[in-house]
Amino acid sequence: MSSEEFDKAVETKVPDKYRPVMDALRELMREGAPQAAETTLYGSPAWKGNKALAIVSVSKTHLTFAFERGAEFDDPHGLLEGVGKKTRHVKLKTLDGLNRDALRDYIAQAVTLDAE
Repeated sequence: MSSEEFDKAVETKVPDKYRPVMDALRELMREGAPQAAETTLYGSPAWKGNKALAIVSVSKTHLTFAFERGAEFDDPHGLLEGVGKKTRHVKLKTLDGLNRDALRDYIAQAVTLDAE
């Protein structure tokens, strides 16, 4: 499910060099969380189920794909970063650097936790 708000956030916040990565994240979320609504949180592109699932924030050197309940995830891939009580994130720089299998796993875990 797409929203104008989400599209506008992508257009205004995500630099062109990261658009392929953003497009891949959208595709992975549509695949793994088809019921999630595309929305914005804090002005950034995000996905929401019953509660927030994931959010994308932009830095000068990468995109951060953060999971609201990532601290509860199993992480056999070893890609999650962060030390907070709730969120964990993955830093993404290039389309070639995307570990799609790991991201699918994290998205599936986010959806499972959201359904509880």
